[in-house]
Amino acid sequence: MVLIGDIVASEAGVTSISALPRLQSLWAETLGDPRICVAVLDGQVDQSHPCFAGANLTQIQTLVSGVSNQQGSASNHGTHVASTIFGQPGSPVTGIAPGCRGLILPLFQDGAGNSIAPCSQLDLARAITQAVEQGANVINISGGQLTSSGEPSKWLANAVQFCADNNVLIVAAAGNDGCKCLHLPAALPSVLAVGAMNAQGIPFDFSNWGETYQTQGILALGENILGAVPGGGTALKSGTSFATAVVSGIVALLLSIQIKQGDRPDPKAIRAAILESAVSCNEKQTDDCRRYLVGTLNITGTQALITKPQQGRQKMLDQNPELEMLHPSEVVTDNMPTSILPSDAEREPAEAPKKDCGCSGSSKAELVYAIGTIGYEFGSEARRDSLVKDGRLAQQDSWNPLDPRQLLANFEAQPWESASIIWVLNQEETPVYAIQPAGPYAPKGYEMLRQFLREQLDERVERVSIPGISIGSVKLQSGITVPRIVPTIRGMYSWSTTALIRSVLGERPADAVAQQDYDNGAEGIQNFLDRIYYELRNLGKTPQERAINYAATDAFQLAQVFQQAASENMQLDTIEVEKSPLCRPESECWDVKLAFFDPQRQNQRARKVYRFTVDVSDEVPVTIGRLRSWSMF
Repeated sequence: MVLIGDIVASEAGVTSISALPRLQSLWAETLGDPRICVAVLDGQVDQSHPCFAGANLTQIQTLVSGVSNQQGSASNHGTHVASTIFGQPGSPVTGIAPGCRGLILPLFQDGAGNSIAPCSQLDLARAITQAVEQGANVINISGGQLTSSGEPSKWLANAVQFCADNNVLIVAAAGNDGCKCLHLPAALPSVLAVGAMNAQGIPFDFSNWGETYQTQGILALGENILGAVPGGGTALKSGTSFATAVVSGIVALLLSIQIKQGDRPDPKAIRAAILESAVSCNEKQTDDCRRYLVGTLNITGTQALITKPQQGRQKMLDQNPELEMLHPSEVVTDNMPTSILPSDAEREPAEAPKKDCGCSGSSKAELVYAIGTIGYEFGSEARRDSLVKDGRLAQQDSWNPLDPRQLLANFEAQPWESASIIWVLNQEETPVYAIQPAGPYAPKGYEMLRQFLREQLDERVERVSIPGISIGSVKLQSGITVPRIVPTIRGMYSWSTTALIRSVLGERPADAVAQQDYDNGAEGIQNFLDRIYYELRNLGKTPQERAINYAATDAFQLAQVFQQAASENMQLDTIEVEKSPLCRPESECWDVKLAFFDPQRQNQRARKVYRFTVDVSDEVPVTIGRLRSWSMF
């Protein structure tokens, strides 16, 4: 994924964002509440710029590698976007919500020439999850991937759903391709997409207007937005990137007003109010209303809906508000990188994130319970060549570490060499974690990894579970960087679907009638596991993900559920995870619900729901309480 390109304006006729129509009415209420947290997922930000003096900003380490050139494209973009939101009053740049807290999560770095290096959907998903875990209410993403289908990777879909589940609003750029097309993540459900218009309320030719944006996209001012330049200067820029920052800042102010009113901040309600109050396109004044998306941003109307919902709706019915526009300045176009690309960019080591918007200085390692397959890498050509030399001394001249069977043979003879490679957990051939056993039982951990790999080669296992703590990151030889797991040995397991079915249901009986019941149960377990592995594929990082992943490996609970379901000729319908209303002190409990139906009598027979509770507060989750079940239509 790369940043949405921008258009650079001349310095003549510089326009401050403070002149944005109706913004003063919001500022009369608040400049932003520090309890509202806005995360900016962008390039590096020069926090030494005078406009950030006094701003409550915290940079969170991500997997972006290297230190960006302070004058490079990524830093220029990130600094400009951040200043649009957080620039302090009286400084060279006054941001829209200077009183709110800010999280800076560097996601992009400089590429060749003046380009911006790509970022994968997987890295974007990780950064989104980090932002939510650290308390963000709003996530600004001025980047995207041009897409024909609008379908994201499962990782990105999970991260966006995680935001929706936690009432965190993603505000994302619609894209600068100038076509009836979509960008990810702007096109995903629950995201607020932002297109750009000029100071006269006319959409820019480059601003995208894909079909999904007609129901979840808003036009906002994106022309001549004054922002900070790394090193201390300022510049005017235009584009959907900066219109996105404008909207994120306004959302933060509206959330702050909710707090001032004594209400609970509700980003979903803000999104709904923005879309409901948008000023629709006037078909008499344009040939193509699609370019206006849902409509143009109506600050007054949105504020009215938030502060006085019923009066605000009546006011919008009584009048059609006209747009108040800024005067345009001369604009000069610049190069506009516009695509989100596959993951081949280098990344930077990460540290354990903080749980409190990064404001207290405390840090906490992240718990992980991930499912995948075992692989390995060398980290560098030098490490690979060193292993070749050592292996040939111990084995033979033809020894090849790229052959996993030969590698394992050498590790059996020299088990201490197991720590010389990078063990990785793959999902669909994509490395998602590095596994690095540590502590006094590290040799046992490496022994289990060797065993897992051997069992995979012999096709005796299909999946492994790796619980543990995610701390830091590791750069692979391929150039990507993945989080590092220090595994908890007692929770490391390997299995095949056939073996798990056997452990749940026992051996297949000889009796023909009993075989039918057995096969029905086996089919149900197969379906359940396939859905966990493929439909619900995840990183095992959030509490919900750890609960569902553990459920897939808990043979005892599965045995009870599927034996009962099979005896009643019922098949799995839905899998849900929700926060348990009851839990032990100092624990975190989630209910896993499996709903079954009778495929032959769907309309005549009630569904059967089974619920068991998983405590995910420890490195290895555990089920607590009794299995519960009930019927429902």
